[in-house]
Amino acid sequence: MAAFVKAINAKIRSNPTVSYFCSTHFWGPASNFGIPVAAVVDAQKSPELISGHMTLALCIYSATFMRYSLAVQPKNYLLFMCHFINEGSQLTQGYRYLNWHHWGGREKAGVTGALEEKAVAVKQAVTK
Repeated sequence: MAAFVKAINAKIRSNPTVSYFCSTHFWGPASNFGIPVAAVVDAQKSPELISGHMTLALCIYSATFMRYSLAVQPKNYLLFMCHFINEGSQLTQGYRYLNWHHWGGREKAGVTGALEEKAVAVKQAVTK
């Protein structure tokens, strides 16, 4: 059985394209692309839902791994693009968070938060 696995591995590694698609150099970034895809999709949602702490953590994470992707040999440009897209998405989310929570975006929109609306509704129901 070990000889069979060794023969298949040798066959895979003999073709550079197949070898690349069977390596962590490809599957690491491919599986990591879920983070920037989620951030891009979340850009359509209310800024009230954004976590400032998580956004900051993901900005630092992506900046670190953008650097790492170019420091390894061979350079992993797919990983770089994954974290480049995520960095841009997280910076956008960070701007939306700051605008909504600290720079008056909520007041400009004339919106109270969902929790405040529920609290007012409960108070009105209790007073009736």
